[in-house]
Amino acid sequence: MTDLTDFSRLVDGDHGLAVASTFRPDGTIRSSVVNAGVLEHPVSGRPVVSFVVRGDARKLTDLRARPYASVVLRAGWRWASADGPVELVGPDDPIPGFDAEDLRILLRFAFAAAGGTHDDWPTYDRVMAEERRTVVLVTPDRLAGNPS
Repeated sequence: MTDLTDFSRLVDGDHGLAVASTFRPDGTIRSSVVNAGVLEHPVSGRPVVSFVVRGDARKLTDLRARPYASVVLRAGWRWASADGPVELVGPDDPIPGFDAEDLRILLRFAFAAAGGTHDDWPTYDRVMAEERRTVVLVTPDRLAGNPS
């Protein structure tokens, strides 16, 4: 794979369910299931892999200390992975020129990119804020898979 097109095609295959892997403080790998998708980076406009994590998640602590992740999507026997440096956008991880309203919208975009839908967006927004949710943006420097 040379871009995220094949990766994004797998999102609908299993509701955007993916395995995200980070590095623990001791250098071992921490993997967990997330909902992931592809969206445009809110500053650069480049396509990135995104997923959302709770403000108290251990993987968020990992990513703050070692901002690199691997995300693998699969649908049946087809799979795609994206590895790369991470940027965090959240209430405790602000980026310049990005306010609370921008974060609210980005959280919705990340949710939708992973195949999510919601019947009550105000409740969704409230829960995301209460849980101090953060958007993880992975800019892939390595792509692999067999999505065809």
